[in-house]
Amino acid sequence: MTDRQGGYRSGFLTFVGRPNVGKSTLMNAMVGEKVAITSPKPQTTRRAIRGIVTRPDGQLVVVDTPGLHRPRTLLGERLNDVVAATLADVDVIGFCVPAGEPIGPGDRFIHARLDEAPRAKRIAVVTKLDAVPRDRVVQQLAAVDAMGEWAAVVPVSAQDGIQLDVLATEALALMPEGPALYPEEAVTDESLEQRIAELIREAALAGAREELPHSLAVTVDDVEEEDGLTRIYANVWVERDSQRIIMIGRKGARLREVGTAARAQIEPLVGSKVFLSLHVKVAKEWQRDPKQLGRLGF
Repeated sequence: MTDRQGGYRSGFLTFVGRPNVGKSTLMNAMVGEKVAITSPKPQTTRRAIRGIVTRPDGQLVVVDTPGLHRPRTLLGERLNDVVAATLADVDVIGFCVPAGEPIGPGDRFIHARLDEAPRAKRIAVVTKLDAVPRDRVVQQLAAVDAMGEWAAVVPVSAQDGIQLDVLATEALALMPEGPALYPEEAVTDESLEQRIAELIREAALAGAREELPHSLAVTVDDVEEEDGLTRIYANVWVERDSQRIIMIGRKGARLREVGTAARAQIEPLVGSKVFLSLHVKVAKEWQRDPKQLGRLGF
């Protein structure tokens, strides 16, 4: 690791908020590379994913977490546990609220949970400012500011890259002095297999309907590199036979679409052409089964 002195700061920042407030997109934009998958489907993020932002004056380790929610399954409870554990460990919490949506019960529920992390400093982040008129942004900034004490209130647009440097500067100023926690070239500590599995799941989520998004999980059995070709063998898991039929599609059409979309994302990551072998398997009610959750990495 690089050991720098002279006011260099480093530490952990996490974004919290309702599902789909733009936390993963915001982290990717700050890192400058796709580290966390994104989807309009709730609970897309299922574990703590770290993205690393290295600047001359410091290093931010941005921890993307599942959206806090009222759980209906054992998986949901474990996702909330991931958030609670992250909040207890980070230095700064960014509370995210979209510029164009009124503050509601879900936002207040999450804001109240921040009291469980008294050690962390707090920044309010108004996201998606590109999507609404300026006067609406001003109203939202005032509404968020009135919710509590903040070290800073920062409006941003991850989509257009607006104010991301300001957000990073405000967060770094609240971090303790210390050396970089990761090498300068690092963008995440996710393994290649984990990143591949997530990109496959992102492709599977696209167009998935009803309860299927929650029932999808992906595991990677093997990654082999030979003669400029990366061979990947992976499984898409669902909970019921009917879901398996939907995931495969008529004459395998749906699964081929998922494979094509996933390969387009994986090839730039691995730097070669990809052969992707996908199999759809059933793990009955895995969201509620402790053993199945363990096998699938939860």
